Amino acid sequence: MTATTRSMVRVVPRTTRRSWWVVGDAATITWRNLLQVVRNPQLAVIDTITPIMFVLLFAYVFGGAIRVPGGDYISYLMPGIFVQTVVFGATGTAIGLAEDLQKGVVDRFRSLPMAPSAVLVGRTLSDALRNLYTVLVMTAVGYVIGFRFHGGLAGAVLALALVVGFGYAISWLSANIGLLAKSAQAAQGAIFIPVFPLTFASSAFVPVQTMPSWLRPIAEANPVTVVVNAARGLVSGAPDTATIVGALAWIVVIVLVFAPIALVNYRRRG
Repeated sequence: MTATTRSMVRVVPRTTRRSWWVVGDAATITWRNLLQVVRNPQLAVIDTITPIMFVLLFAYVFGGAIRVPGGDYISYLMPGIFVQTVVFGATGTAIGLAEDLQKGVVDRFRSLPMAPSAVLVGRTLSDALRNLYTVLVMTAVGYVIGFRFHGGLAGAVLALALVVGFGYAISWLSANIGLLAKSAQAAQGAIFIPVFPLTFASSAFVPVQTMPSWLRPIAEANPVTVVVNAARGLVSGAPDTATIVGALAWIVVIVLVFAPIALVNYRRRG
């Protein structure tokens, strides 16, 4: 190669090549996980029917018994049930990782020339996309029973982005449980230990003011409450900037805390 030819070759920095390597591998794993849903119609049916059942049951079973500010329980309910559903959906990260570990799929991934983080990033991204689909189905059902976005298109998009982003953050918490569990069944049982108090000791379904005095400060500090209140303000057309910033902060903090721990746990399982 002549000096002129060498001068025409663009040298790609090592960090740039590595970044694109991780992105490409993560995209491949994400696509693989989504294809599993497409090729298993039962999963697609569950992802569709479950949110419909949640919306209808909470709206018509509890709607007549629970009094909320403004009196419109459906408008109060939908942001809460959005967040509850993505948190429950994030439990699939633990179960999926535990199944792949149990079946030896992760061992096959380790034998390939791929970025180690791609398995976790691909899993959490695919579960976030499944959560987005579920939230859109719930939104459509909510519109049928009277739910509306009063904050305009921008408010609706930001509210749903906060909800799905929070589900993505919880997926990283869930990933750690899946990596530590000995089986998919153990992961499924273990993940609900933090998820149940996180979702129900919050403002998702009832006003915090109705809770016992000892539980109220816990519920108010709960990240689910912060995200639900932020989404609720955007939906109603009365957004609170401080609450939105708080919700974004929780999402970032959860990812920054649990993603590195998940990477460490993944390497230890090797």
